[in-house]
Amino acid sequence: MVQKNLALGIISLLSMPVLAGAQLPRGQQAPPAASTPPAAAQNQGGGGIRVVTTRVIVPVTVKDSQGHLVGDLQKDEFRVLVDGMEQKILTFTSDPSPLSAVILIDDDLAQKQAEEIQKSLTTISAGFGPNDEAALVTFSEYPTTVQDFSSNNDDLFTRLKRLQVGSHSASAATGPTSVPGPVINGNTNPANTPATGLGIPLHGSGRYQTFTALDDALYSAADMFQDRQKNRRKIIFLISDGSNSRQNRHTFNETARELLRKDVSVYSISVSHTIPAPVGKSLIERGLAELQKYAADTGGDTFFAAKQPDLERLYSDVTEEARNQYTLAFEPNGVDKSHDFHPIEVRVRRPGLNVLTRQGYYDSGLGR
Repeated sequence: MVQKNLALGIISLLSMPVLAGAQLPRGQQAPPAASTPPAAAQNQGGGGIRVVTTRVIVPVTVKDSQGHLVGDLQKDEFRVLVDGMEQKILTFTSDPSPLSAVILIDDDLAQKQAEEIQKSLTTISAGFGPNDEAALVTFSEYPTTVQDFSSNNDDLFTRLKRLQVGSHSASAATGPTSVPGPVINGNTNPANTPATGLGIPLHGSGRYQTFTALDDALYSAADMFQDRQKNRRKIIFLISDGSNSRQNRHTFNETARELLRKDVSVYSISVSHTIPAPVGKSLIERGLAELQKYAADTGGDTFFAAKQPDLERLYSDVTEEARNQYTLAFEPNGVDKSHDFHPIEVRVRRPGLNVLTRQGYYDSGLGR
């Protein structure tokens, strides 16, 4: 009976909690109390610890007055200002970056434009190397993914070779009751109809009402970069005449915001017959056309060409420029935390140079 009571007593002692003030034998420490990780370091999804960084990456292109790339600048020649406050540049490199690119092609162009692009398409693949990855998307009223991201350049070449760029005739009759009707993808629509049969009604002036949703196509392309690696330069390689419908679900501002949040730069090749700059010359000035505005706001660039030889040359120029940007990084200091968007200004100390970079960043886009 004594042994039974002794055993019960030992069990009771072992099951009692250690009091906070209880003394332990010399050299023995109490086990650490359970602690809760800081909220900023917790992964609410339960998939491990997620470290949120506030570092902002800024790709920068620098050109001389002739539009040539300048590649010999050093870290101390750059200045970065956010909300008017100068920031300390923490990292700097001029090493080429691998590309993640969405090749976004307008699928409703004037017939002659479409023919020139059609003949030049396969040369797009020559601008990408073994460390790059590219997706292929066409768009008119809606975007269509022809190929998702892939590093297989042979597959990209094959997809481009098989791709048929959509077109309409360059001229139209003066009203919806005209006899010939427009030509869409080589097919003439019936006469005496107020529409083309493909959702492109004619204006009385003889111009087509466009349903090409440029804003929506760019917004969709930006979403494709959600899971791409952060060490890649993210670009949209846009080929278009700049036509844009009034029926987009996303506005220009919404789309530009999404592009900046995803760190995506737009490089536009305009095939419009209206060419405000010499063929192949990069546009430095901030224009009003949306192709130019998207490129300017995201730190990309705009080029102009309409003929096959010029297009083929520009395709390699675009990827070379995007790959060979300077990369600056800083952690925001002294910025206005009451605003989500913060304008960025990058300056170089060397005179006579033009700087192309993103126009700002969003706090809500950091740590994504």
